[in-house]
Amino acid sequence: MKSMSNSFYGLLLRLSGRKSWGFCLLFFVAALPAARAQVAGLSTLSVLDLPSDARSAGIGFDYVSLYDNDLNISLGNPSLITPAINNQFSLGYENMFGKFNLASAAVSRTFENIGSFTFGLKYAGYGRFEGYDEYERPTGTFVANDFLLSVGWGKAVTNRLSIGAAFKPVVSQYEAYTALAFAVDLAATYISRNQRFAATLMGRNIGAQIFTFDGTGEALPFELSLSGSYQLKEAPFRLLFALTELQTWNLRYEDPLNPSATVDAFSGETVYRLSSFGKFADNLGRHVQVGFEASISKIVFLRLGYNYRQMAEMKAADAFNSAGLSFGLGVRVKGFELSYARNNYHYMQAPNFITLSADLSRLFK
Repeated sequence: MKSMSNSFYGLLLRLSGRKSWGFCLLFFVAALPAARAQVAGLSTLSVLDLPSDARSAGIGFDYVSLYDNDLNISLGNPSLITPAINNQFSLGYENMFGKFNLASAAVSRTFENIGSFTFGLKYAGYGRFEGYDEYERPTGTFVANDFLLSVGWGKAVTNRLSIGAAFKPVVSQYEAYTALAFAVDLAATYISRNQRFAATLMGRNIGAQIFTFDGTGEALPFELSLSGSYQLKEAPFRLLFALTELQTWNLRYEDPLNPSATVDAFSGETVYRLSSFGKFADNLGRHVQVGFEASISKIVFLRLGYNYRQMAEMKAADAFNSAGLSFGLGVRVKGFELSYARNNYHYMQAPNFITLSADLSRLFK
């Protein structure tokens, strides 16, 4: 078995034509056996999937393939960690739903002979709750929190290819129960010669729970994705796309409140809401995200995104559906950038994201 495995990896290297490309192939092939395909809602620690910054939230992505030396983008895509983001700092706050709030802080640092790193901390607070025992007697109040630490590393393999990894321990504290998990992100990014196009292949949240709440292990929200961005030559804006959940084709599920088929009361025949092609197109759309970012005088940035899957899962019957739409605004002045975003998760709820970033190298020259 070992010799067969060595032959397989050797074949990948020969097919790749260059060792750097072969290395990236091995990078992902070695990691995938440890990951399990999951559909959203069927895994634990959803804090791993929440955007950490307003720029990504405005575009509508959990991670972005944007090669423009931004610490916040590098936190979600470790293959974009470069020496150019050295000494950047970021603070973020997100009001999600009700008492559910997120706060984050991050810094980047390049060490000579070691490499470039990002260090991030995210706090998710779900609020204070009233506790009761099995006899409905009050037991006092308790809180529920998640703490996510991220240590990312990136390296340029060639002028047009870079790789990166992020190690993400997560601690969950819900009342008297504690859980611990370790996750890893692996990414490889191709950058065109003119640097106007970038594409990233990423495996996110590869790992497992170490300590569980009740002794039953739950899967982490693993995802294999391909994302890209393109800067138009004669226009001040970028187009972005992502193909998500590539490890799982079928992302559809049966909603009991909005069934895909009904029975005709007169004929007794089953009537399907979508044809076979309609089901295929609906499922394909759930894998696709698109975004847009425009620059105005290199100071003001406008962002827009659309997530069809979010719309399909959060739509309400007989109501205007803006779920899946996101927009944002950023202002960059003298080493500072303030970004705001609003992401419509549901037509009744739209979380707000605020991020303040600073380039400390410019501020303390």
